[in-house]
Amino acid sequence: MSDAGEFIDLSLQREASWRRAEQLQARLETEPAGSGLRYYGTSVGAVRGTVRDAGRRYPGLSRDEVTALSSELWGTGPGGSGNGGSGLGGFDVGAAPVFERRLAAVVLLQANVKLLTNSDLTRLEGFIRQARVRDLVDPLAVDVVGPLVDGLDVLARVRADSVLDRWVREPDAWLRRAALLSPMLALRAGAGDWDRFVRHANAVLGEPGGTFDADGTAVRDAVSLVLAEMAKRRPELQFTSVGA
Repeated sequence: MSDAGEFIDLSLQREASWRRAEQLQARLETEPAGSGLRYYGTSVGAVRGTVRDAGRRYPGLSRDEVTALSSELWGTGPGGSGNGGSGLGGFDVGAAPVFERRLAAVVLLQANVKLLTNSDLTRLEGFIRQARVRDLVDPLAVDVVGPLVDGLDVLARVRADSVLDRWVREPDAWLRRAALLSPMLALRAGAGDWDRFVRHANAVLGEPGGTFDADGTAVRDAVSLVLAEMAKRRPELQFTSVGA
């Protein structure tokens, strides 16, 4: 494990709470990947604070260093190798991916999204396919994928948009959900491409949701979240379903 990765992991374990871990597990194990995760029970605020502390302790990380650290935190065991080992408090960090480490990877990418490029969508797609819980997929989509795409130049943006178009057509419900949620911040701020969101939403409504359940709950819920947010922030935007 890298020095930065070890610092983050040990800091997360110091903030651990068995009670929070049990509560989080009970809530998330109802989702497809929730039962396959381990939980430290570190609060979201402590996760964010830990990543901020790591940024001060290891300043000036390059894009390659940020993406490598995010993959290290995302993986299983020390350094993502899947090997066994125990951390503070007797946690077996090699047993399974740790939710709080994955959340720290998301926060790290959020904090450094301006360093990311079009090619990083491949890594993010892998994270989303593996995440399969809303508490990880949604911030990846809203706070990482969306701002990354919005910050690209014209040519790179065209390529990125084609990637999101593919995600919408994927059988994986979580990629569909991510594509639908990704324009949330831009739309909320009065920008974004509303017509594009409407096309994507109409492309998925009424279709099976893939890996979440037969009714496509994960996908339809994403559409509902964006529509509810726009009803509050930009009521002038109108959504017309193809079947309407």
